[in-house]
Amino acid sequence: MEKNSKIYIAGHNGLLGSAIKRTLEKEGYSNLLYRSSSELDLRYQSETFKFFDKEKPDYVFFAAAKVGGVKVNDALRADFIYDNIQIQNNIIHAAWKNKVEKLLFIGSNCIYPQMAPQPLNEDSLLEGHVEPTNEAYAIAKISGIKMCQAFNYQYGTNFVTIIPASLFGPGDNFDLESSHVTPALIRKFHEAKISENPHLTLWGTGNSRREIMYVDDAADACIFIMKNYNNSEIINAGIKVDYTIKEIAQMVKEVVGYEGSFSFEGKKKSGIKQKLLDSSKISKIGWRPKHSIREGLEKTYEWFKRQPLPQIL
Repeated sequence: MEKNSKIYIAGHNGLLGSAIKRTLEKEGYSNLLYRSSSELDLRYQSETFKFFDKEKPDYVFFAAAKVGGVKVNDALRADFIYDNIQIQNNIIHAAWKNKVEKLLFIGSNCIYPQMAPQPLNEDSLLEGHVEPTNEAYAIAKISGIKMCQAFNYQYGTNFVTIIPASLFGPGDNFDLESSHVTPALIRKFHEAKISENPHLTLWGTGNSRREIMYVDDAADACIFIMKNYNNSEIINAGIKVDYTIKEIAQMVKEVVGYEGSFSFEGKKKSGIKQKLLDSSKISKIGWRPKHSIREGLEKTYEWFKRQPLPQIL
């Protein structure tokens, strides 16, 4: 991947896509290609094919997806499976049709079976049932992985897949109806601090465990894989340690500077109990995360506070 290679970042406005964009820009890549969803609706084949036929990208970072937390994943199952499969079908087929040199498909740790041994090894894929609350999204992502592998097998393409840990960082979604756990905690503790609420009640039990990774580390991993990995087999990228939701909440509380107390109400769905990735494969080829969780939370909270108040309060 040369500095002047034409690189398409699908989903450049999203959490990971925006981090990939700014990381590539910092590294001096000068021929980046992207479109907003209002300019290009990737769910539609004709629009997607027309775009690829015209632009002919050399490399594709496939970060475009309909995403959300446990609540919205569970409620909007039809939207999550339909939109994501449509987007995947169109981009992967168009990439093959237009002879893209390499495509990086970004999967999700929810693809692994609910009862798979921890940490989650790449070989666990399809060895059991996925967690029911995000089954639609997981099935869509598994379809994308298998489509990439099928095109590699039949057509000799170089379409690779990375499975990152749960991400957080600047550009995250802080809407409490659809966000993931870390941005939701940041917003809740911030609002409790601003309103001087002495006690904060949080969803779930706080006992589920999550491996969370700062998004700039995930972007770095994606670029590393684009440069160094050419294999149909999926590859995990995480920090090799997980925390209970209660432990994450305590870290967020300290970063935000909230001086009250918090507890968990234990009733609402909190998803799968643990999602720790086995990242030994990517470690062996030379990648490591650069940020601690505390550092990532501090950077994210500083970004969050700079956003217009109507979006966060």
